[in-house]
Amino acid sequence: MYQQGRYAEALQYFEQAKLTDSANPDTYYNLGSAYHKLGAAAKDPKMIENAERMYNTCLEMSPNHVDCYRGLSILLVDKGQPEKGFALLKDWAMKNPGLSDPRIELARLSQEFNQNKVAEQYLNEALAMDPNNPRAWAAKGRSREMSGDLMMAVQNYEQSLALNASQPELYQRIGALKVRLSQSTPTNPASPPTTTR
Repeated sequence: MYQQGRYAEALQYFEQAKLTDSANPDTYYNLGSAYHKLGAAAKDPKMIENAERMYNTCLEMSPNHVDCYRGLSILLVDKGQPEKGFALLKDWAMKNPGLSDPRIELARLSQEFNQNKVAEQYLNEALAMDPNNPRAWAAKGRSREMSGDLMMAVQNYEQSLALNASQPELYQRIGALKVRLSQSTPTNPASPPTTTR
């Protein structure tokens, strides 16, 4: 239901899941995400407040929950508090100096604000820490694609798929980029006419 955009119905099932399994951080992440979608659509501050509370509960239970950090940082940006979104992710990175995920999320958020050089730096740090992180390679591909370096974007996406083949969206991106590359490649110029004397 969530995938179909039926957030109100999804929310009811997530609430039931909380009653069934109140110790599962994913339940609180899903609740936060559903409240976030509904609150943003209805411009309802109470729902946004509920979303923030659910995201924070999830992070209390699972301090390195990647999706939850992403959701909460986006929510803070949506609330007009981007500095808090960045501070949240930087604090996560500081508490986990050996973890690449905070840097990937910092790169994503930096890209949203057109801080592409900063994003590139975060991604390089993430890959230096964990060169086998498919999310980092996918984010690097996205960064390259946004900067217009389509050939390298394809290579980065393919590297990500080599590490995790279960990313259907990347197959689509690669296909689309290869079409664009084939269209932009100039055809061989015709041979110059031979002159007879």
